Amino acid sequence: MTASTQIFRDTSTDLNHRAKWWTSRIAIYGVLILWAIICLFPIYWTITTSFKMAPNVMKGNLIPFVDFTPKWIGWKSLGLSPDTIGAESTVRAEFMKRFWNSAIISLTSSALAVALGSLAAYGLSRFSYKFLWMKNADISFFFLSQLILPPVVLALPFLVLYKELALLDTRVGLILLYTLSVLPIVIWIMRDQFGSIPTELEEAALVDGLSIWGAFATIILPIALPGMVAAFILSLVLTWNEYFFAALLTSTYANTLPVMVASQTGSQGISWWSMAALSFAAILPLIVIGVVLERYIIKGMAAGAVK
Repeated sequence: MTASTQIFRDTSTDLNHRAKWWTSRIAIYGVLILWAIICLFPIYWTITTSFKMAPNVMKGNLIPFVDFTPKWIGWKSLGLSPDTIGAESTVRAEFMKRFWNSAIISLTSSALAVALGSLAAYGLSRFSYKFLWMKNADISFFFLSQLILPPVVLALPFLVLYKELALLDTRVGLILLYTLSVLPIVIWIMRDQFGSIPTELEEAALVDGLSIWGAFATIILPIALPGMVAAFILSLVLTWNEYFFAALLTSTYANTLPVMVASQTGSQGISWWSMAALSFAAILPLIVIGVVLERYIIKGMAAGAVK
């Protein structure tokens, strides 16, 4: 075999490897781009619908300036268009009230759920408990089983209870209820998070003179922070989008954005442009939070996968 033949074969092999590498990369990124388009299309549809007239909505026009001419009709109905943003608007004032209700209720209930759920999860991952016939695994499953219960089953008991406690149409009532509703999810996420942290770290901290609480606060919490942020964001999304109990237990003062979005239906039909504008305004804060805290979400989801 001559040297030129060997060089030709090596070059052919290298070209084949490069072709396979590029083919696999193109296929992978093509699938990812397609999946991204599928996931982002509802957001794109919502944004474009907020700028459509009624005929454009019914015809299903998709591309602005090609299929239809964008108008500020959806945002104008909320007092958020360029020509109405500087003037007084009762609808905009109502929107801001609902927005702040959603923000305060969601942030507070999510923070409470993460604080309480982290303590419960840490106890279940580090200590052995027995309550009647239930041990740690049974207690953890009991928390998870609360998610199986349909919300409609709890409607009448909570309605009667909140009426007796004067919690109807109050932020405090929704905060307490939302905290209970997302607490099981937080406990399960944080239990896996704490379970992936070696116990040797706490033992070393105890040897150095720290208490259990001191080791938890100074050693464990900083390591578990990504998981806590991921649990907080998941809780925030669930409580922000909750509609059933918000519509059932509030009427005037503590109404949230999902209730306002659903109210865009009437005897004249559905105001698609207003509903789209409201929906995008409602999901925009979650999009911003997700982008800003993306690295924490990834770390929190990956936590516990490899010990």
